[in-house]
Amino acid sequence: MRNRVSRGLVALGGVFALLMAFPASTATADTIQTGNNVCTMYVNAVGFGAFCSSGEAYYPGPAGGPPPTWRDKLNGQVFIPCKDFPVPDGITLPKPPEGKKWVLRLSITDYNLDTVNGGNKAHLERAIVPVSPEEARQCPDRDYMEKFWWQFGDSYPDPILQVKPTYTPRVNVPAYFTLTPDSAIVQKTDPTKVDPEDLNGGLYDATHNLIMRGLVVEMKVDPGDGTAPFTCPMGITPLDDPDGYDENSDPYTQLSTCKHIYKKSSASQPDAMYTVKLDITWEVSYWINSGSQWQPIGRAHVQAVQRLPVQEVQAIGG
Repeated sequence: MRNRVSRGLVALGGVFALLMAFPASTATADTIQTGNNVCTMYVNAVGFGAFCSSGEAYYPGPAGGPPPTWRDKLNGQVFIPCKDFPVPDGITLPKPPEGKKWVLRLSITDYNLDTVNGGNKAHLERAIVPVSPEEARQCPDRDYMEKFWWQFGDSYPDPILQVKPTYTPRVNVPAYFTLTPDSAIVQKTDPTKVDPEDLNGGLYDATHNLIMRGLVVEMKVDPGDGTAPFTCPMGITPLDDPDGYDENSDPYTQLSTCKHIYKKSSASQPDAMYTVKLDITWEVSYWINSGSQWQPIGRAHVQAVQRLPVQEVQAIGG
């Protein structure tokens, strides 16, 4: 059994300062079809998400007739197969041509309006392109098309560092590093709870529900005292032992290897604190149906800088 205490939790703010730096590229993107939906998923150093297109999930009418086709849902209006979205954060682009702006343009192609889900060949094409006002009007945003488009996404939480066994490490005593569970995992939807009212979940039915998850799988720590950085593997931990630190054992007999021993106090450092640099690796995966496993689509790195005071061991009565 572990005795969970909060004294090792370091909230950002106060003596801890946080700085974020994002690489200027998209880590990866992938497109899948899940039930009635086609979704383009993206992963970058700011966050992850998906742009989905489809007709709404359908249900037989009161008279038990056939489900409506895409053409039925249009009710005589023109189907607009493209839509412009803001370019996801974390992507650096050159200045667009004069009079144009960069957009993420998604297009539904090879669709069949006389089917209930666009047909088996319907898919998304994804392009980041500069568009003029005239070109933007080629993909007008119309309210009646909302049933065919939606998007969802999540940014990574600010990293919250835990240091054990004490808030302020002591010289020559191992200091153990980890992130709080809430700052090390982001999951859009609980796969065991399919909510038919949540369009953001990419819902089609109980066996087709797009869920995305970001999980910290590695953390590289530069302790800031001139010694070499070290790498800590990370992942899902038991709820009753989220940081892997046994409060009933001393700091010298812990199983965790994510540790550092400071040989000098931080008294001579600016603000009497070491500057600890973190390179956090997020792995993003998706889940689409009952009984399946999480499928990784890419990784991204987030850098953070935190300030950490380190003190000399105080003798009793000293």
